[in-house]
Amino acid sequence: MAGQRKVLVVSYSQSGQLDAIAESVVAPLREDPAIRVDWLRVAPRQPYPFPWSFLDFLDVFPEAVYLEPPPLQPFDVDADCRYDLIILAYTVWFLAPAPPITGFLKSETAHRLLRDTPVMTLIGCRNMWVTAQETVSRLLAEQGARLIDNAVLTDQGSALASFITTPRWLLTGRKDAFWGLPPAGISATDIRDARRFGEAIRAALAEPGPLQGPMLRGLGAVTVNPALVRSERIGHRSFRLWGRLLRRLGGPGTRLRRSVLILYVVFLVAMIVSVVPLQLVLQRLTAPLRRTRDAQLRARLEAPSGSGRERLPT
Repeated sequence: MAGQRKVLVVSYSQSGQLDAIAESVVAPLREDPAIRVDWLRVAPRQPYPFPWSFLDFLDVFPEAVYLEPPPLQPFDVDADCRYDLIILAYTVWFLAPAPPITGFLKSETAHRLLRDTPVMTLIGCRNMWVTAQETVSRLLAEQGARLIDNAVLTDQGSALASFITTPRWLLTGRKDAFWGLPPAGISATDIRDARRFGEAIRAALAEPGPLQGPMLRGLGAVTVNPALVRSERIGHRSFRLWGRLLRRLGGPGTRLRRSVLILYVVFLVAMIVSVVPLQLVLQRLTAPLRRTRDAQLRARLEAPSGSGRERLPT
């Protein structure tokens, strides 16, 4: 169709949840004959297991944190097609983008697709995503893309609840509610309501000229919790330190590396039991002193789309 707008969705969804979120977002675009939606599902040559074994899951983190992606299947996309918008849908592994998405962002295909192209990032994860988004933003900038929007959906329930339900889902495949805890993952309501982002995108694409963005401002696209950001910084430093050591011991699956992984688990549990609660207490005690600084932090990390909800129905 002449003058048809073109949108590309790029995603890697191991469990299928992220693709469900992206489908909810693009549903209004698919309903519009003036918009063509293409989809690139990035896939590693050797699929990751799901559900995971405990050591297989942990053994991924050194390469994930150091942005060393696995070999990928050929990309089923015309790299020379010029899109009006690319929606990059990804989830977070060990405070980094999932390795297949890292692989895409470092590829020549990504360079050709992303150069001078508006991009919206769409994140579905447990609750910590800021460090991964900073990484993705840098990789997008290196490829010449224009990041104009970001939307984040996080797991239902409290941080403590998801600390139990999410690993259970990853290691057993079970995400049902149990012991009074909510189901694992992002709620069906939040996934359904992500359609509002697609409605805003469709309205923006109806206007002539290139997208400037942000399109999602006022739709509650992203909310930053400064306390979680501080915990992320500590966790990321730990992943980098231990990841460097583990990479020196051998590649994924080697016996020595897996033995040291057990030691890392002991360290990680000790840190979670001792350091994290202490940090949360200190943060609560010092919260009045950080009000201005936290407001500035939220404003910076919530950009470009922001946490405002003025365009939502009352």
